Amino acid sequence: MLTSMKSSATEEDRNAAANAPDVMGRVVQPHDQAWARSEPTTTKAGTASCIGSDMSIIGKIDCNGPAQVLGRIEGELRASDLLISDGAQVEGNIIAQSVTVCGRVKGTIRAIRVKLQNGGAVEGDIFHRSLSIDENSQFEGSSRRVENPTEQSSSVDAKGAQKSPQKKDLAPAPLPSIDAELTDSK
Repeated sequence: MLTSMKSSATEEDRNAAANAPDVMGRVVQPHDQAWARSEPTTTKAGTASCIGSDMSIIGKIDCNGPAQVLGRIEGELRASDLLISDGAQVEGNIIAQSVTVCGRVKGTIRAIRVKLQNGGAVEGDIFHRSLSIDENSQFEGSSRRVENPTEQSSSVDAKGAQKSPQKKDLAPAPLPSIDAELTDSK
């Protein structure tokens, strides 16, 4: 016994319902986190330069525009705006106007704006004007708010080294001899 039901839904709505399991598996990301997608990002100036997930680079990278890292980098990285995507790893120093970390960074970050989000992790120092860390992200190191974080002369390390010598350079003062004190008092 077969019964037929007539639906008032349009063909497009019926197709959408049939594809619901495909749509339900997708995650809709808020506008602020759209930068963190795992594909090259398009900005106002065009597409960001991208280090793919299957790439590993050792050396210094200078990018005049925005950049996105999906793979692994060992060395210094400079860009205007930088996204370290989920699964990406950077070991070295980062200098940029804006840095968003969703992957892992081990090294010093110098940027005007630094965001750790979506489980991003930083092990090292952050010199910044603005820093935000989401509750799922991790930060192990020190942070320092400075007016010009992208200039190395604004570094606490550079100022600290000029003001006081390092401990290893200091020799302990000789202790007075007990015998000398006894002969002086006679």
